[in-house]
Amino acid sequence: MNHECKATSTITIKGILSLLMESVGENNDDNSKRVISLGMGDPTLSTCFPNAKVAEEAVADALCSGNFHGYAPTAGLLQARNAIAKYLSDDLPYELSSDDVFITCGCTQAIDVSVALLSRPGANILLPRPGFPIYELCAAFRQVEVRHYDLLPEKGWEVDLDAIETLVDQNTVALVIINPGNPCGNVYTYHHLEKIAETAKRLGTIVIADEVYGHLAFGDNPFVPMGVFGSTVPVITLGSLSKRWIVPGWRLGWFVTNDPSGTFRKPKVVERIKKYFDLLGGPATFIQAAVPRIITQTEEVFFRKTIDKLRHTADICCQEMEDIPCISFPCKPQGSMAMMVELNLSLLEDISDDIDFCFKLAKEESVIILPGTAVGLKDWIRITFAADPSALRDGMQRIKSFSQRHARKQ
Repeated sequence: MNHECKATSTITIKGILSLLMESVGENNDDNSKRVISLGMGDPTLSTCFPNAKVAEEAVADALCSGNFHGYAPTAGLLQARNAIAKYLSDDLPYELSSDDVFITCGCTQAIDVSVALLSRPGANILLPRPGFPIYELCAAFRQVEVRHYDLLPEKGWEVDLDAIETLVDQNTVALVIINPGNPCGNVYTYHHLEKIAETAKRLGTIVIADEVYGHLAFGDNPFVPMGVFGSTVPVITLGSLSKRWIVPGWRLGWFVTNDPSGTFRKPKVVERIKKYFDLLGGPATFIQAAVPRIITQTEEVFFRKTIDKLRHTADICCQEMEDIPCISFPCKPQGSMAMMVELNLSLLEDISDDIDFCFKLAKEESVIILPGTAVGLKDWIRITFAADPSALRDGMQRIKSFSQRHARKQ
């Protein structure tokens, strides 16, 4: 299969999922099974994850007001930046200001901005494995060397801090962490984040904290933003409305400097950030205008319902896997919307690796899951559990049937 070489270079998650969709039903004789996608982290595909009505009303009112048809400032509307600064400051031991906040087209653009601003000849960046492949793609375009550190499944996908010690050199521009974790579903403790901050400080690098799943924690560990340790080490926080408010298509993200010590406030650094944002186009102005109302008027019950549903669907996913011998998970997810699952290929016949598993599953059962190779972990798979419970159960049962059909004969 030619898919493998693509997946191991710079293919995106959307790219490999598109290839999987092309394979759906090829070996399904009656071609009648509906497609069940457990591969894309888009909760809007599920009817059980509605967005907040106040968010829809805020956007509609901003659009209909007629006041937001023009260009927004390149850093974003001031009222939106103020609202985001206040929202993030509620969880920090210091106050952010609007000057610390830059609005982006979703978290993906924030990722690209962070890599672009830090790029220079010979630069390298430390990325988690498994991780989110957009970082690799952005680094490749900017000619920034990628150095991977492992996440440790036996320790709840914690960062391998010993490995980081050996990877950093004078050209390392940043250490990236994703918390809550995509693709692993981990949520780091305060103590582990503190150790990450102390390690980064000692090694002389900054931290990029991808918190697009911020506050989507439903296990034993509460969500702690990396910005809490901004006085220890400079932190760039990346986030968006997408996941917590269930509006990924609105493309409203942010790039925020958490730096009470003032490293990012040096005139040359501020000028570089501002000039780069002059090149970019942000989200639609009326979406930005709705942000203050979205953030301040969304009721806590909306967030609680989302968390309860994610906990429920994560439990369903784990329970269903108990009856599938060839797959196992090192720990239950604590947050986000996805988890990593290990394949035991020795229990399967005519399945060569994770990519082969996923393509044959799509062909025979019309179920889409993401091969672990796409996120840096061969012979694992990523399952997204932000799905309707009935579809999730059906999908897991199809995976079970597929696994039984391909089970190695004793």
